[in-house]
Amino acid sequence: MLKTALKPRWIAGLVFAIVISGVFVLLSQWQFGRSTQPEAPVSSGTEDTRPLVTVLQPGEFFHGSVADQMVTAKGSYDPDKQVLVPGRLHDGATGFWVVTAFSVQDAPVLSGVGATPRTWIPVARGWVADAAQAGAPPSGTIELTGRLLPSEAPLPGTAPGPGRATAVSVAELINTWEVSSYPGFVAATSEMAAGADVSAAAVNGDLKPLNIGPQPPAQQVNWLNLFYSVEWIVFAGFALFIWWRMVKDDYRRDLEDEFDDEHNAHRESEEGPPQAGPQAGTSENPSPTEQKVQP
Repeated sequence: MLKTALKPRWIAGLVFAIVISGVFVLLSQWQFGRSTQPEAPVSSGTEDTRPLVTVLQPGEFFHGSVADQMVTAKGSYDPDKQVLVPGRLHDGATGFWVVTAFSVQDAPVLSGVGATPRTWIPVARGWVADAAQAGAPPSGTIELTGRLLPSEAPLPGTAPGPGRATAVSVAELINTWEVSSYPGFVAATSEMAAGADVSAAAVNGDLKPLNIGPQPPAQQVNWLNLFYSVEWIVFAGFALFIWWRMVKDDYRRDLEDEFDDEHNAHRESEEGPPQAGPQAGTSENPSPTEQKVQP
């Protein structure tokens, strides 16, 4: 019977197929990485601090182009207009954002029903682990610096309770505070009062700074590179298939050769060895030249 041990040429072919497949897999990973590269960030200057009154206008739609913009504004806080937003994380711990209404100096004043003489903007001043740790905002004229962010959506079907808010939602806060407001909020990074920084980042207290950075650029899928990555995987599998097919054909040829050898041997054993016939010139079969002519 045919021995099924791997032949040296089969092993060499397998090693070659594995190397080729490995190269194809690496090319697939490279193409996949290129297919999910983030969009090149547009140099919008969000880290260059600009006056709030020139970046966003109250009563207007919050444009995405101004999101994450670092802004500065001068004004004052109202300690009676302060809420806590629960369910916020800080270094793995769950606590509250302290959000206070900030009256923006030199801001445009809205007109119409429900408009107030001053225009406000919610300011997320910091994070506290316990609601009792939320102190009053700094008093007097404040030079505020922070990151401008779009309004969050309120949580439906949730009653926040007194002094609470479900989210930093301008629509929810203006109904609570009854003020005219900008269509966004500011995450404070600096609060200067009389030349001193009184923000959570500068004062080592229960109020912790938020440290909200710019949002990462959106991921853009390159479908052509994604298709190429799948194609290289198919090539890798095809290389192994070619090796398997080569071994299969070689093995089948060996089986056919062995079958032919066994068949020939069996036929020879049945017929026996070839027998020699009587040779010419013997007494049993005299040669014609040796035959005598009878008279």
